Amino acid sequence: MNDLFGKALLNYHQQPGKQELITWTSLTEEDPVPLSYFFRTYKAMPKIEQKALELAHGKVLDVGCGSGSHSLYLQNEKGLEVVGIDRSAGAIEVAQQRGVKSLHCQSILAFDKEQFDTLLLLMNGLGVAQDFKGVLPLLLHLKQLLKPNGQILVDSSDLIYLFPEEEQLDWQMAETYYGELDYGIRFDGKEEEFPWLYLDFDHLTTAAMQAGLACEKVLDGPNHDYLARLSIKGS
Repeated sequence: MNDLFGKALLNYHQQPGKQELITWTSLTEEDPVPLSYFFRTYKAMPKIEQKALELAHGKVLDVGCGSGSHSLYLQNEKGLEVVGIDRSAGAIEVAQQRGVKSLHCQSILAFDKEQFDTLLLLMNGLGVAQDFKGVLPLLLHLKQLLKPNGQILVDSSDLIYLFPEEEQLDWQMAETYYGELDYGIRFDGKEEEFPWLYLDFDHLTTAAMQAGLACEKVLDGPNHDYLARLSIKGS
């Protein structure tokens, strides 16, 4: 892993400007994203992220914390105990420099040190599952990190809208899942590609049920996205 995303975050953090991260997927064209977006304040966040931060309580694990924007709001504005985790060493360095107090540089699937009241997986945090087969193992692992009355707050998107109507039924009947993508990023002349997953709410509900988790939709976003809350059944 070249940690191109972490290097981009460090570049912006050290010298803020108009730097852009070029992104694309196997379904979509290239799209420039201002790196300032990853350093946004609460007021600049989408409603789904604001709602998730509003619902977060107790001891929080911010999965895929990036530059630490969500962690910093929960830590500094809500006074919560927050632990940030990210595979990107560059992201962890930026989050640390910005003031996040507790951080781990590792994969969430390798993390099993503590239990939490809230697990936060924002900005399509389910993507770390990489494909549909990875969703259930991920949810089972996250369940082990929950305190008895804990919650998982996660957002994702249903990408079926990207396909013509005549193809949508075919995809719903197909063995492969339409939300499995190759995701690419480019910065400073270098690029990386990796598998990524967007999961619709119905498939998330089914996987949650298999993992022994209750699943409720909290909020629909404006771009076929949603916020969901998962909790241990009976808690």
